[in-house]
Amino acid sequence: MDKTTCCIVGGGPAGMMAGLLLARAGVEVTVLEKHPDFLRDFRGDTVHPSTIRLLDQLGLGTEFARLPQSALTTLRVYAGDRMVVAADFTRVPGRYRHIAMVPQWDFLDLLAGAAAAEPGFTLRMRSTVTGLVKESGTVVGVRYLDATGDTHTLRADLVIACDGRDSVARESAGLLQRSEDVPMDMWFFRIPKAVDDSASGAVQTRFTSGNSAVAIDRGDYYQTGYIIEKGCDATLRAEHDVQWLRDRIGELFDWPGEALAHIRSWDDVKLLEVTVGMLERWYVPGLLCIGDAAHTMSPVGGVGVNLAIQDAVAAARLLARPLLDGTVSTADLDKVQHRRMLPASFTQRSQRGEHELLIAPALRGDLDAAPLPLRVVDAMPALAGLTAYLGGIGLRPEHAPDFARRPPVGADPLNPAH
Repeated sequence: MDKTTCCIVGGGPAGMMAGLLLARAGVEVTVLEKHPDFLRDFRGDTVHPSTIRLLDQLGLGTEFARLPQSALTTLRVYAGDRMVVAADFTRVPGRYRHIAMVPQWDFLDLLAGAAAAEPGFTLRMRSTVTGLVKESGTVVGVRYLDATGDTHTLRADLVIACDGRDSVARESAGLLQRSEDVPMDMWFFRIPKAVDDSASGAVQTRFTSGNSAVAIDRGDYYQTGYIIEKGCDATLRAEHDVQWLRDRIGELFDWPGEALAHIRSWDDVKLLEVTVGMLERWYVPGLLCIGDAAHTMSPVGGVGVNLAIQDAVAAARLLARPLLDGTVSTADLDKVQHRRMLPASFTQRSQRGEHELLIAPALRGDLDAAPLPLRVVDAMPALAGLTAYLGGIGLRPEHAPDFARRPPVGADPLNPAH
């Protein structure tokens, strides 16, 4: 039976960020990740200005800038009958005025490499958490399977659940999300870029009556998300040949047939069942949920990753000292929820508005014109700057705690700015 101070379930953005920050505070941290690596398709790849600034504060800005990426400075959306500017990140205050589109596996490798330099940090891949260990109503650790299928127990003063929308740790703790109705699910697939493709911009978004999708430029292919009515995946696959999907994507983006032919069958189309929910209480004694484990987000706006990272920063700042002192309590866990509840709730409310404004009418087939709020934002640049700020920085943006800050790699320790 192993022992650690803090066990983090899940090696996604929230888990790796929380692990890095706590390790830099001197806390013994063990992250359990069920996959053998970070190479997984169709994950959130948007890194917002608030997160880029955070990486700078952690001394990782230079290394982050070396990762393969593209910059989204203006979010343009085709809605109903016209193209509109929905957000202008060049108006966001601060040094970073764009969203970086970065493969999530590269981002996670960066965090893992930085964390590995801390003596108290351990990352165990191929470690699948199956449940919690409880004593007298308090979570005191987890049970997990290693790569060979053997069962292990890891005891911890605190377990942080960062295992996403289908959190095993959350379910084992008996915490239930309050779910909202959402109008959509999404299909994800890849479309290779043509050699002569001159489209500009990292994201192409199309909302039309009965036919809507988002395409993210990933260099040599488009990561594409096609919006379908909630719960209709099986019916659509049964009623249509995959050529039906190719034709509809072709209508939206005017991609050549040879590129669309890379959707060879329905097996190439992955389903994301969209859910939006919030825990009324993010914790039980000995366990804290953050990120999607606490508040499942819609993919609209690509804000889930960055919101989860902000949760991780707040958790590390508020819990590092109690963990070092061996005094972490439910009152400490409540401080994290209290700090992060407003940003999570505000973001979900904003997503609900986007569902009602764009997605539901498009799915019903009655999105004939760009909704009035979008036309107003498009006509008033200052409002496009405000929407960019709310999406790119958000409410209560978190900064790196002093204990986690480092000068940039290769900086002069006497003069880090140079």
